[in-house]
Amino acid sequence: MGKTVDPKLRQLLQKGGDIDPQKDLDALEAVAKERGLAWCVADCEKARSWSAVFRAVVKAVDYPQFFGGDFDALYDCLSDTLLDQKEGVVLVFDKLHSADPAIVNEGKEFLEILNNAVQFAQENGRVFIFGIHHAGKHPEAVPGVVNSWSNTPA
Repeated sequence: MGKTVDPKLRQLLQKGGDIDPQKDLDALEAVAKERGLAWCVADCEKARSWSAVFRAVVKAVDYPQFFGGDFDALYDCLSDTLLDQKEGVVLVFDKLHSADPAIVNEGKEFLEILNNAVQFAQENGRVFIFGIHHAGKHPEAVPGVVNSWSNTPA
């Protein structure tokens, strides 16, 4: 890490914690990769439930199998992923619709798990940094309109 790294960013890279992914994400990505941290982005744009968010995490961190639908399993996934990395992990939750009722109900527990993973990383000589790009609420369903959840046109 050169002398040009912002002191707040330097502290984040040493201790882990949360970031605002809408600020200086490119700078963080470059410095994190230079330091040897795995860079993972969970695409949560279509997620309307915690199970869908968990699937996005599994895909982002290249976890060998889907782990189930609870927060303890998410913690296990993050812990295993951290132990698999030499330096640590940066995980960005891209476009998480954190205002959706199914998401907001357990948002506090979600943040607890992420902060517990930060502590786990510190205890094991690694770094865990996470950022949540909040995307508000999904639009309400419109009667008679079929939504396609795949990326390919129908």
